[in-house]
Formats: sequence, structure tokens, C-alpha cells
Amino acid sequence: MRLSRPLAVAFALALSTQAALAGASSTPTAYEPDPALKNASRAELEARIRKACTVVQAKARNVSEPSLSGPCGCYAGRTLRALDAAEVQAYRDTGIFNDTAREKALGALDACKLPRPA
Repeated sequence: MRLSRPLAVAFALALSTQAALAGASSTPTAYEPDPALKNASRAELEARIRKACTVVQAKARNVSEPSLSGPCGCYAGRTLRALDAAEVQAYRDTGIFNDTAREKALGALDACKLPRPA
């Protein structure tokens, strides 16, 4: 029982990291968006996107997460500033970027000199 909650959190974080880096083209069939997204402030959304970026980029590049705080902060801030209200709401509703938001997120990766997901 003690392991089920941390495993669920890890699974949700893994799914959200893919979404935050604009790598997913569709919603996984068993995916349930985090209900906390519905009421998260823009600052909380930015922090979530930044954390997802550091996790995925650190794993992909085999570097430490703290070394990516600057570039991932750049990415999170640029991405969230680029999204319009409908795109932010779609992210809140689904936990992933829609097609137009995904394009903006990819542009933010390029601007912040982070590699795009494979």
C-alpha cells in the first residue's frame, strides 16, 4: 500500500514530462490528467513544466537535473507565455499540450537551446 501512491505519482510525472516536452502526439489510453491542474496557478503550471523538462532532459542527456535549471526555466517560461488562454485551458483539462501549444513548446525548446524529443 505504501508503494502504490509513490508509483502512481511517478507514473503521472512520467506521463506529464512527455506532454510538457511536446513529444506525445495523442493521449495514452490509460492516462488520467492530474486533477490538481484544474486549479493550478500559472506559476504552478510553469513549475510543473520546468520540473518535467529537467527530468526528461536529464535522462536523455545523461546529466544532472540541477544543471538544467536555467535552460528548463527558459523553456517553461517561454512556453507558458506563448500559450493563449484556450491552450492553457486545454492543458489544464488534458494534462498535455494540444497541437498549437505543442508547436509553441517546440519553438521554446529551440529558443532555449534544448534538444527536441526523439
